Amino acid sequence: MGKILCFGEPLLRFSTAQDGLWLKSNALPVYLGGAELNVAMALALWGLPVSYCTVMPENYLTRDILSQLQERNILTDTIIYAGDRIGSYWLTQGRDLKDHSVIYDRTHSGFGELKMGMLNWDHILHDVSWLHFSAISPALNESVASVCLEAMQAASKRNITISVDLNHRPKLWGKRNPHDVMSALLPYCDVVMGNIWSAHDLLGIPMDPNLVQTNNKKDYLQHAHQTSVRILKRFARVKTVACTFRFAEDKGVVYYGSLYSAHQWADSPIYRAEKIIDRIGTGDCFMAGLIYGLVKHMREMETIQFATSAGFGKFFEMGDSTRQELETIQKRIQQNA
Repeated sequence: MGKILCFGEPLLRFSTAQDGLWLKSNALPVYLGGAELNVAMALALWGLPVSYCTVMPENYLTRDILSQLQERNILTDTIIYAGDRIGSYWLTQGRDLKDHSVIYDRTHSGFGELKMGMLNWDHILHDVSWLHFSAISPALNESVASVCLEAMQAASKRNITISVDLNHRPKLWGKRNPHDVMSALLPYCDVVMGNIWSAHDLLGIPMDPNLVQTNNKKDYLQHAHQTSVRILKRFARVKTVACTFRFAEDKGVVYYGSLYSAHQWADSPIYRAEKIIDRIGTGDCFMAGLIYGLVKHMREMETIQFATSAGFGKFFEMGDSTRQELETIQKRIQQNA
């Protein structure tokens, strides 16, 4: 197979301790991430050929990041050096990216200033068989959204499989309506991952407002199946749709997933934990697991089990990207059977 290309913006997460303790201790953990980069790191760890395309300034911070990517066996020859800064965000430890407290600092980043025609897609897509991006990139601004469309069209002409993670970040979209933007990108996608809420917010897929009140797995999965069918009917090229469910329980979590692919439904078992370490990157790890299962031609049930186990395992790792080995993920599947 060819390379898997992940296209998006690298981010530095400043992880502040609660109640201002990080100021008193003069300690501020910083983690390297970004939705597409987290996927790339996981796939490279699991032995797949991965390339990463982004834009970063030519300075020592970029060199440090490049060193990390190369250590993780990620190809970096498609990275463009331009702009003045790398994007970042601030999030209190233990909080979720969907929390209102997240502070984005991405304005005028190198990636955020992308414009159509800046990227040589003949070079970037050479020997690529799979392109992955997320809804976070087109959420940045109209210009980046146009570049994403440019990428989809270039990849589609080359018969490259395209996957999208329907990450919904309301703070990034601001007053812009994501429906038109995402509806222009989805016709080029083969694989869609998200949840019933993001499908509603980003694509306008109908959602039952009373669903949360029932809090029943059977009802949630039935709604996931309905959402998947609606996506498949609306976007003819889509062949695979995966939905995740994540519910907080005190300091713990309940987690499971659903998959439609090759005219087959497959739902994962429920994973539960009374206590977790970090919420960031779980969806990216699930996305990487989904891509891995599809690339490896796993059966539908094997794919959703692998992706869900990988995503669940990320709850117990600090940082944005996973360090889970394949054996660890497979062992968790057996233990949770």
